[in-house]
Amino acid sequence: MSQSDNAMNTNWMLLFLCWLLVSVSATISIFFSSVLEYQPCVLCWYQRIFLFPLILIFAAGLFPTFDKSVIKYALPLTIAGGLTALYHTLLYAGIIPENIQPCSQGVSCTERYIELFGFISIPMLSFFAFSTLVTLLIILKRRTA
Repeated sequence: MSQSDNAMNTNWMLLFLCWLLVSVSATISIFFSSVLEYQPCVLCWYQRIFLFPLILIFAAGLFPTFDKSVIKYALPLTIAGGLTALYHTLLYAGIIPENIQPCSQGVSCTERYIELFGFISIPMLSFFAFSTLVTLLIILKRRTA
């Protein structure tokens, strides 16, 4: 196997990892709302809007072979989703005052459904997922430049 084939395989695997993370995140999101019947707030809906298209975008970049142009379509969505998740996490933690929260109607953006290990909330899980995606896409961008 040549060095360029090895690099292409590594790039494909990194993009596959992005697709896998997005697929698991979307499945968990649907599980929370459909099975556990947790009602998503406005910020959760925005994060889903940024997350769900990434499943198709990453899949299109994987097949038939690795396509580096997927990065320019996925990176803006992951950054926007990450910033929304960061804002939601800060709001949930009480760092941002509730009087400027966008969830004035419906489900509160600070509703406490689960906290893994006593501090990992659903907004924080979303932030970790988007942060990981941004990191992987930046690595891919540098590898393919």
